[in-house]
Amino acid sequence: MNRNQIAEIVRNRLSESFDDIQAQFRQTSGDIGYFYVDDLLPESVAHAIHDQFPSPEGMKLKKSLREYKYIAAQMDQYDPILEEAIYAFQDPGVVELVKQVCGMASAYPDEHLYAGGISMMGKDQFLNPHLDNSHDKDRERWRVLNLLYYVAPDWKRENGGNLELWPNGVGGEPITIESRFNRLAVMATHGKSWHSVSPIAVDRFRCCVSNYYFADEALRDDDSFHVTSFRGRPEQRVRDLVLRADSATRMLVRKVKSDGVVENPHVYKR
Repeated sequence: MNRNQIAEIVRNRLSESFDDIQAQFRQTSGDIGYFYVDDLLPESVAHAIHDQFPSPEGMKLKKSLREYKYIAAQMDQYDPILEEAIYAFQDPGVVELVKQVCGMASAYPDEHLYAGGISMMGKDQFLNPHLDNSHDKDRERWRVLNLLYYVAPDWKRENGGNLELWPNGVGGEPITIESRFNRLAVMATHGKSWHSVSPIAVDRFRCCVSNYYFADEALRDDDSFHVTSFRGRPEQRVRDLVLRADSATRMLVRKVKSDGVVENPHVYKR
C-alpha cells in the first residue's frame, strides 16, 4: 500500500473514534495530554509494515545512560512500505484531524523526520525518563505532539517496552500506555511531559513508527526553550545526578551556541 491509501484508512479510523479520543485528550491535557487508537490499520497492513523492519545491523544503535535502542531515519535504505507508513501520518487530512482532536491552532508534520522515523528495542533496551527538545531542528516551531505507531505482533504489557508518562514528575507514579500491536499513541510534548519507555524484558524487538508534529505556538503558556533532558528512574539515584548534570551542560552549550556543537544526524537526507 502507498501512503495515500494508508492515510485514508487512518483518517477514517480517527474520524470514527473522534469523540472518544478528543474526550481522552481533553481529560488528560491538564497534565500530559494523550490519546490512543487500537486496530488502526487492517492487520495484514500492520503485519506487512512490521515484517519489513530492518535487522539491528541495518540501523543505528544509540547506547548510553540515557537510552539504549536502534533508530533509523534514512528511509530510502529500506523497503518502501516503511517510508509510506511514516509519511501517511503526515497526510494533510490526518494532520488536520489530529489537530482538531487536540484543540490546537496549528500543526505541521516534519518531512525531515528530525528524531522521527523507525525504532526498535530488544532485550534490556530502554529509554529513560526525558523531555523532548522543545523545537524543530531550526528552532522555528514548537514541538507539540509525538505520534507512535506500534507494530510488534502479539506484544504484551509484561514484555516491557511500554510508553510511560510521568504527569507528576519522575518522582511520582507513571501512567503506562501499552505498546500493543497496531496501536497509535499520541502524546503532547511540552516542558512538563516527562515520558519514558520501560526496559524490554523478552528476547524480541518492539517496533515503532514515529512522527512529531510542530506548531507556531507552544502547548503551554509557561513553556520555554529546552534541549532534550534526561532523568534517572526513581530507583536510579546516581544515574539521575549524572543525567541532570548532562542536561544542564547541554542546555548551557545551546544558550551559547544556538545551533549546537554538532549537527544532529537523525534527519532524512534526500
